[in-house]
Amino acid sequence: MRQRVLKWMFAGSVCIVATCAMTATGADRHAWVDTWTATPDIAGPALNAQTVRQIVRTSVGGSEVRVRLSNLFGSVPITLGPVHVALGAEEADAVPGSDHALLFNGKPIVTITKGESVLSDPVTMDVKALQKLAVSIYVPADARYHASTIHNAALATAYITETGDATAAVQYPRDEVSGNRFFLTDVEVAGPATKHTLVAFGDSITDGVGSKENANERWPDYLAARLQADAKLKSIGVANAGIGGNRILHDDYGPSAPARFDRDALDKPGVRWIVLLEGINDIGGSGYAWELKDKVVAQQLIDGMKTLIARAHARHVKVYGATLTPYGGSGWPYHSVAGEKTRQQVNAWIRSPGAFDGVMDFDKAVRDPAAPEKMLAAYDSGDHLHPNSAGYRAMANAVDLSLFADKP
Repeated sequence: MRQRVLKWMFAGSVCIVATCAMTATGADRHAWVDTWTATPDIAGPALNAQTVRQIVRTSVGGSEVRVRLSNLFGSVPITLGPVHVALGAEEADAVPGSDHALLFNGKPIVTITKGESVLSDPVTMDVKALQKLAVSIYVPADARYHASTIHNAALATAYITETGDATAAVQYPRDEVSGNRFFLTDVEVAGPATKHTLVAFGDSITDGVGSKENANERWPDYLAARLQADAKLKSIGVANAGIGGNRILHDDYGPSAPARFDRDALDKPGVRWIVLLEGINDIGGSGYAWELKDKVVAQQLIDGMKTLIARAHARHVKVYGATLTPYGGSGWPYHSVAGEKTRQQVNAWIRSPGAFDGVMDFDKAVRDPAAPEKMLAAYDSGDHLHPNSAGYRAMANAVDLSLFADKP
């Protein structure tokens, strides 16, 4: 058996679609929440008569499961299926007897229109919080020239067969591997205990770049574990809507924060809170900019954040502001004296009363007290921009969990 590594990466500064509301199932009305998310950000390599199995970790449990598949960056309609979900075992394998076939409007195969996404029918399945699920998607042969919609920096291995439908396999072939997510954007769960979704919205620092692969050590992962350790907060799902290179004021690798805010945050099922960690790419990118329109000042970022806050409040969703983490030493012109001044100005506004519904001071959590423009060495992944796993844990530990208490 051969193994070919399938990668699709972009070069960028920071490496960094769902249905809302309550759904009636059975005798009870209970909420769908997002237990896992990988936001689509680019068109990737095509698959041809192959199965891709992707391992995800839930943030909250439930008694029913459904998934969302996306063709956001496809150039033509794409047909997918069969699609299966099972409990994850070691690496790419599934727990025997846990496999469930997913249907789409009662059918095992679905065609997704260019630029759109589809939600599977619910399947009854007991899913625990912080549990591994194996989601397997077969891509038929007629898709061989069709670009896949992917999430680029998965920090998790996707396992791809050389050929054939292995969606129901317990022991899964490991012919090829990839560092991307393919088509799968959301896993949702419902049950009497599920309640709300917290969306972590940001760039590659929210995406977890710099953390250990296949370890679920992004700051939203650590925060999900903290929520599960609190008996009063175990009903909250965490959706990671981080995209590498994301900016507030301009498109970059994927659409800007305002352009994707509805799809990737406000339209998530059960969304009640958004943690906004955006702006460092705007500041760093400004150092490379040749045209005046691409130069960024603090007030532009503040105004952009105000717009996002107003949009969330119009939907009765709270927004918590996260201070921008240190990036001193990441290299000129990405980091500069002017850029550092802008970061400090933006952070001062984020911390100011009335700016956000609450504040998460990630800057304070990871900065070096002796050199506040830099990240503490113990938390630095090595590029002086992205934290390592310890840094992401420190960020999650700095979150005041009372911000998510169920208050009117």
